[in-house]
Amino acid sequence: MMTPLAAAKAYATAQKSMGVGDGLGAGASLGSAAPMQGGFGDMVKSAITDAMTASKTAEKQMASQVAGKTELIDVVTAISAAEASLETVMAVRDQVISAYQEIMRMPI
Repeated sequence: MMTPLAAAKAYATAQKSMGVGDGLGAGASLGSAAPMQGGFGDMVKSAITDAMTASKTAEKQMASQVAGKTELIDVVTAISAAEASLETVMAVRDQVISAYQEIMRMPI
């Protein structure tokens, strides 16, 4: 089970890897930061696209292995990468649903 702190760290890491929010480090003010390129929706779209790409790569590696054109370790690596991407997307989805449910429980 993913904790909220782990989810926040994963979100921050994803933002840094995409170059989103680089100007908002410690000591930086919100007014001096450059405008944010994209947002949460773009990050989710990118994560899903990466997961789909990893899955397709794994499928191609499996087909190549069946044809005898690639090594088994390449197939295992591609499958592992696809699994990690899918687990990341599912963890983000679970945290978004959890946050939505928490917001819906808040009194108006």
